[in-house]
Amino acid sequence: MSILVVGSINMDIVNRVVNHPLPGETIHGLSTDYSPGGKGANQAVAAARAGGQVTMLGAVGTDPYQEALLKSLHDADVQTNGIMKKQGTSGMAFITVDGSGENTIILSEGANGKLTVQDIEERLHLLDHAHFVLLQNEIPVETTFYVLEQAKQRKVGTFFNPAPALQIPVEIFPFIDCLILNETEIEVVTGIRIRTEAAMEEAVQWLIAHGVSTVILTLGEQGSYYVSKEEGAIRTSGFIVPAVDTTGAGDTFIGAFAAAKASGKKTRESLLFATAASVLTVTKPGAQNAIPLGTEIEAFLEGHK
Repeated sequence: MSILVVGSINMDIVNRVVNHPLPGETIHGLSTDYSPGGKGANQAVAAARAGGQVTMLGAVGTDPYQEALLKSLHDADVQTNGIMKKQGTSGMAFITVDGSGENTIILSEGANGKLTVQDIEERLHLLDHAHFVLLQNEIPVETTFYVLEQAKQRKVGTFFNPAPALQIPVEIFPFIDCLILNETEIEVVTGIRIRTEAAMEEAVQWLIAHGVSTVILTLGEQGSYYVSKEEGAIRTSGFIVPAVDTTGAGDTFIGAFAAAKASGKKTRESLLFATAASVLTVTKPGAQNAIPLGTEIEAFLEGHK
């Protein structure tokens, strides 16, 4: 089954520090690296490295970064015939990673902000040939919602990761087959504070009641919580590893999960596969260059039986 990813393509500019600066504080950085990223591109690379047949639909700028961004996708065997060039800069993410691997991110949308509904209309043939479509929130929201609507009409399975977090209009929920989000994002989407297991369950059921077919709540080291109208609830545990850099971990989970489902894996197996993929990602620095191959994921799981 083929996967279409519609979303962002960024150059990540990563500064490493001992501790994140306080407001108004100036600190010395340890190093600066440039790494292809963007939630859309990360998910595309993750799905492709996990064994999926993946096409990317997005935009890069006319700046020098475009070559490295396209090369990273090519190297992962992601089809790039859906990527257009927009005058100006490519998307950029300014990332600061501290000694524990935790990060803060500032986005500069660049070409990502110029991906229009008309651009999608001119490339709907890519959607017609897809079995699943993956979307995030780093391109214009009206473009994302248009893709969700068009995919639903074509019976293409939709995976939506509302990151950065946003409030989703209620009429959009029925277009979402699988909503994948973390604890911060589910609070923004539902307005329910997640402080207890009961609150978590309330938030997930709120989404199901409003038309979402499946919800996956990612819980970091604690694994994930999956709820589906058809399959009910599945709770999977995480794996404890030393974290070097958490950048791209959530994107890797999503891409690997989509690839696993596309390959015919059952849901619990797909969730464990995705969890292992995200865990392996945090053991290396960077975004796309830290994403594991499917063989590495399988070997990790075999070693943790």
